[in-house]
Amino acid sequence: MILDAKQTTAAYRCPHCGGGVMSAVSLFSLTGSADMVKLKCTCGKSEMTVVYGQDGKLRLTVPCLACAKPHTFTVSSQIFFGKDLFVLPCPYTDLNIAMTGEINQVKAELARSELELLDLMEKSGVKDFDRIHAEEQALPDPQITEIVMFVIRDLDAEGKIHCKCAPRANGDGDGSYDVEVRDDGILVRCSKCGASRLIPTDSGLSAHAFLNADALYLE
Repeated sequence: MILDAKQTTAAYRCPHCGGGVMSAVSLFSLTGSADMVKLKCTCGKSEMTVVYGQDGKLRLTVPCLACAKPHTFTVSSQIFFGKDLFVLPCPYTDLNIAMTGEINQVKAELARSELELLDLMEKSGVKDFDRIHAEEQALPDPQITEIVMFVIRDLDAEGKIHCKCAPRANGDGDGSYDVEVRDDGILVRCSKCGASRLIPTDSGLSAHAFLNADALYLE
């Protein structure tokens, strides 16, 4: 199916109440009197913004289910308006936090991601969304730091940490990685190319989701 290149459906899941927020987004609305579209949750505690830039790319700011702060993404207009389904995952946990595309496929992905989230909440001992954000305001739990450190070491041992260094013949990255524990997370940095990523440790949900990470990409 080829979508109308000028309109799509965008959606995200509110990290405060858990509700799915969905709306049609058109190129006309982004290039008319305002260059920003906001998707606001009815609970009033979160919103996703879509901004159309002069370079023809769209910049999205998306609230995250697992992290304390929203994530920003830059997407080409061809991808944003032209895909049946395009998902944007949290860069730390791989949970899909936003999606665009044909309305029925977006609804299906919202439903699928809700089941994934409920399963993750059960495994991490989080019973409701209020507790997720209560954890975010608390001091970092040493156990959460240990979980994240374990996964980082495991990924490093399997050659699944990737940076800007050229890969070796066996396909593994050629970087040398240092780990620094901070108040807000664990920073993984390549001492050769300088690429890095901060893994949040301020949420039990985020840590348990990171357990399922297949790889870690440094930027």
